[in-house]
Amino acid sequence: MELVQRIGVPASKIIYTNPCKQIAQIKYAAKHGVRLLSFDNEVELAKVAKSHPSARMVLCIATNDSHSLSHLSMKFGASLKSCRPLLENAKKSHVEVVGVSFHIGSGCPDPQAYAQSIADARLVFEMGAELGHRMHILDLGGGFPGVEGAKVRFEEIASVISSALDLYFPEGCGVDILAELGRYYVTSAFTLAINIIAKKEVLLDQPSREEENGFAPKTIVYHLEEGVYGIFSSVLFDNACPTPILQKKPSTEQPLYSSSLWGPAVDGYDCVAEGLWLPQLHVGDWLVFENMGAYTVGVGTLLRGTQACHITYAMSRVAWEALHGQLLPAEQDEDAEGMCKPLSCGWEITDTLCVRPVFTPASIM
Repeated sequence: MELVQRIGVPASKIIYTNPCKQIAQIKYAAKHGVRLLSFDNEVELAKVAKSHPSARMVLCIATNDSHSLSHLSMKFGASLKSCRPLLENAKKSHVEVVGVSFHIGSGCPDPQAYAQSIADARLVFEMGAELGHRMHILDLGGGFPGVEGAKVRFEEIASVISSALDLYFPEGCGVDILAELGRYYVTSAFTLAINIIAKKEVLLDQPSREEENGFAPKTIVYHLEEGVYGIFSSVLFDNACPTPILQKKPSTEQPLYSSSLWGPAVDGYDCVAEGLWLPQLHVGDWLVFENMGAYTVGVGTLLRGTQACHITYAMSRVAWEALHGQLLPAEQDEDAEGMCKPLSCGWEITDTLCVRPVFTPASIM
């Protein structure tokens, strides 16, 4: 709340969607004019009624997220059976319930889960109307895919959602539709470059693909300066499988070895990736990971308290050329064209870069 208000977002545009809040956080919301809060149980309702009586509540309902990678309904969301009692208690406590929210969870391969949740939300809206609640907000949650090659494309999910909204919340019904599109927007926006800080070769007792090719059977363990308790935290809670891109393209004649990547923590759970077949790499070599924008650097910062990686911003040649005329005064265009190009263009035209491209430790680009 403090962060978004600091960058100029008005309190009327903020919804505090965590249905399990500390009392201090509820009081902070009340003090700073944030009135939209969510709940999914009687205890939370009572806390808000006491600490923020002017709050307008959004009832978070459970979903069928059995096929999702993240099962949020194990922790959050009221069942349809419990919604009416919660709405009745809100009325008795003079707490206004103004909408419904849900979250399918991340990585859901079944778009129809959204349609079912929207249908469930319609039922809760009708319950609320019967009890005198003026409900006008529907929050569709997040978890939408932000990468190419996802099991279900964003466009497919959007099509199902649009059809369900046309059926249950048609245009002109007076309901504001919200969605939490963080993952969709930022997943592909960041690329991580990180180097190998240590390695160890372990001889295998069992025959392997390498032995069949005439090489000594071994697996190679590579250590990185980031792990699952930092930038690669999505491995733990999002079932992510990071796959590195090698900075140096190997020749087809180089043998491949069974390899694994590990973070710096001194425990056996800090495994970033295993079961990889990579050429012989060395300490100081760089690995590149794409689609590292969601639940990575932000989570790592929270765990450490400081930002450990250096962020370099870049844009495509097409975007640069589209903005070029707006970014530089007309009289500077001619000189700038021959002097310097944005970093992302530099891989194509290093001879005209102001400086050659440089990777920095644990860089996010």
